[in-house]
Amino acid sequence: MIDMEHILYSDGNSKRISWLIKTADSIKKQFREQADIYRDKVTVLQSKYIALHVGIFWSIGVFIIKNQDTVRVKLDSSEMLNHLAEKETTADEFAKKRKLFIDQLARQRNLNLIYEKIDPSENFASSLLSEH
Repeated sequence: MIDMEHILYSDGNSKRISWLIKTADSIKKQFREQADIYRDKVTVLQSKYIALHVGIFWSIGVFIIKNQDTVRVKLDSSEMLNHLAEKETTADEFAKKRKLFIDQLARQRNLNLIYEKIDPSENFASSLLSEH
């Protein structure tokens, strides 16, 4: 079996989260309204963590991401990149918990997560935040 490589974009705001995953010639776009416990209660940065966590979890659940796959995670936030890839700490307890969940998924599925910085204009998941 050949391990696949995926490219994952994600974004979020206080009302909605979104993600887009590219695999070979396939693109899946998803968005969700923020859960009631988070709606209008999280920062934009916190919502980006939620979107990334849910995007990875969803992609595993629908069998796009499989054990031992590589996922190139495209981040438009330097703060997230530093926290997730460079292992810098953050004072945000919410972000710390999301990182733990993301790391746990990666360990459980033996995923190779590669974090890469992009410009916000290159984040293809952002446009999904405003779709109806």
